Amino acid sequence: MMHSVAQPWMWLVFIGFVLAMLAVDVLALGGSKAHKVSIREAAAWSIVWVTLALAFDFGMWMYLSDTVGRDIATTKAMEFLTGYVIEKSLSVDNVFVFLMIFAHFGVPPQYQRKVLLYGVLGAIIMRIVMVLAGSWVVTQFAWVLYVFGAFLLITGFRMLVSAEQKPDIEANPVLKLAKKLLPFTNEFHQEKFSIRQAGKRVFTPLLLVLLLIEVSDVIFAVDSIPAIFAVTTDPFIVFTSNIFAIMGLRALYFLLADMADRFHLLKFGLAFVLMFVGVKMLIAEWLHVPTGISLLVIAALLGSSIIASLFVTRNQKH
Repeated sequence: MMHSVAQPWMWLVFIGFVLAMLAVDVLALGGSKAHKVSIREAAAWSIVWVTLALAFDFGMWMYLSDTVGRDIATTKAMEFLTGYVIEKSLSVDNVFVFLMIFAHFGVPPQYQRKVLLYGVLGAIIMRIVMVLAGSWVVTQFAWVLYVFGAFLLITGFRMLVSAEQKPDIEANPVLKLAKKLLPFTNEFHQEKFSIRQAGKRVFTPLLLVLLLIEVSDVIFAVDSIPAIFAVTTDPFIVFTSNIFAIMGLRALYFLLADMADRFHLLKFGLAFVLMFVGVKMLIAEWLHVPTGISLLVIAALLGSSIIASLFVTRNQKH
């Protein structure tokens, strides 16, 4: 039985909130028209999402303080905040992958928003499945947390040694299989994923981009879901912190798209975060690292890598 502080109505209200904000997000970042999102728009929307996440955390703390006590409320609020920081930081790595995919296929900026919208929708569905499945597995088999810890430690080390390497997108097996099974055009046709050509249904390169975006979301989830279980096993906290990070992913992408090179050392910080979380899970039986300490360590790792990136690229011209 999965234990959570959330009542069923809290799940329903949060899912309703997510659906409503998705609709607002679509309209705010371009509506139904092909639209290049400006840095000002992306920055404003990023602030909105961070503010909403903090407001949600505060609201949850107030509600739990009245219902289950101040101590539990503070613990859960801190778990949410730490989980959100972890998921938000890992989503930056996803942004770098998106940039490489879009650059490889030469996707015009005005067509990128639709692909990212579908990517976010797919990621939300995957998170629901993976969070519920992961929570059940952890509840039934507590030793899985050690498997998660070892996995994150290995993943962080691999990210550390390959931080400067760029993946070969053309060698991706999903891309190869799609090209083998489906007929594709050589050029884009606005934001369409498929068109009719000579009486036959053919697909545009934008569908290949979407497939790779969805695959990267799966890989991102495989890293991020185990990481947050180092903080909490409450499915509601895991789910809400994940969703808030994902919902701000599109705005974060457009915000960093033109200055990603300024943060190229951030990958090293993310690698150390994964390794720290992995070690935390592996030693949990012998040494408990308080959530507040974990948050400070993660913030220090990310902050130092960001400052180092900006210092190294301070003379870079755009």
